[in-house]
Amino acid sequence: MAEQYQFTGDSASTVAAGIEAGVRRGDLPPGTALPPVRALAGQLGLAAGTVARAYADLRQRGIVETAGRHGTRIRPRPPIAAAPVATPTPAGLRDHAAGEPDPALLPDLGPALRALAAAPAPANYAQGGPLPALCAAARARLAADGVPADHLAVTAGALDAIDRLLSAHLRPGDRVAVEDPGWGRFHDLIAALGLVAVPLPVDDDGPTVAGLRRALAERPSCVLVTSRAHNPTGAALTAARAAALQALLRPHPHILTIDDDHSAELATTPLCLLGGGDGAWAYVRSTAKPYGPDLRLAVVAGDAATVARVAGRMNLGSGWVSTLLQRIVLHLWQDPAAAAAVDRARAAYADRRRLLHDALAVHGVAAHGRTGLNLWIPVADEAHAVTVLRDRGYQVSAGSRYRLGAPPGIRVTISTLTAADAPALAAAVAAAAARPRASGV
Repeated sequence: MAEQYQFTGDSASTVAAGIEAGVRRGDLPPGTALPPVRALAGQLGLAAGTVARAYADLRQRGIVETAGRHGTRIRPRPPIAAAPVATPTPAGLRDHAAGEPDPALLPDLGPALRALAAAPAPANYAQGGPLPALCAAARARLAADGVPADHLAVTAGALDAIDRLLSAHLRPGDRVAVEDPGWGRFHDLIAALGLVAVPLPVDDDGPTVAGLRRALAERPSCVLVTSRAHNPTGAALTAARAAALQALLRPHPHILTIDDDHSAELATTPLCLLGGGDGAWAYVRSTAKPYGPDLRLAVVAGDAATVARVAGRMNLGSGWVSTLLQRIVLHLWQDPAAAAAVDRARAAYADRRRLLHDALAVHGVAAHGRTGLNLWIPVADEAHAVTVLRDRGYQVSAGSRYRLGAPPGIRVTISTLTAADAPALAAAVAAAAARPRASGV
């Protein structure tokens, strides 16, 4: 707790370094409230402006956030490798929080690995880079979804791609319009890069028109959206919504638009792109959800300048995604058995979403989740809802991980849900979603 932590420092840089060390050691865990500026300044014998500069530096690096009247707090996931904290899952608790694909539904990697072992041929420095065969296969897959793919880069997963896109185009202090609620990792990355998140409200059809209009008034340099299988709400851009958003963006060709399509092969809705026309744009498709989280690979399509920036920055750093990994992905893309496994997974996840939707409807509980691995359920009190569900044997995610200013909710992962368990889970969610009774009532 901050009250027990010994803050130190005689300058803005040393005060910030001391707080960062506390986060790294676990002495200042996520969510910890820091002392008010004037209180800490008095404690350390410094000017208030010195502490304010320390807090500003920590905020720019994504370590702390300003929570309005709640003051300054350590972010839920600061970009620091902190000491691990043991949080064992209680025995018998069903995990509906992880957001992971069902391992039983992933394609068998055995054939791809055996083919690789038979002819390993690892690349040397001169041969490294995107494999022409992988790029050709990617272009065909993207073309089937209407994505222009004249220019391609290969990155180590979707988040790596988003990191490189933002870093190549934006500078600290620039604004990013990002979905709210939205994937918490995007919010964390934006903060870690010293960028400013501009909330973009979401409904079942994607970012709202009114929300984008308000966001554009704040002059963002980038609009980042998830095309379908939105995490956490399951939203999917419709053609009508995409057209309306594009009309708002058309007068602003300098704004980078990024479409994240991380669950493309598992999607039951057609792809509707936000970008893809004139101006700066990028489309990201990863392999993690349909083929396995350990396959850290994504393809990035976009305009020539945007893709060149991503590829050029990779050349100065990691260089390329392992050609061995690229060959495994290429094998999976070309393997009929792997394609059949992805088809089965797509159908299974759709069935499991419907199972929980229908079971919740029996209790009059509204839920969002047209696509993807999760349902988003509005609740009156997140902490109460998570506690009630834990007491009933279920682990779910509190919506605070995904919200900037959106109303409270919980995220329930359906990837391993069974038909037998759906009614009991729905009954528990219904009890959890109700407004808690005031004490003494």
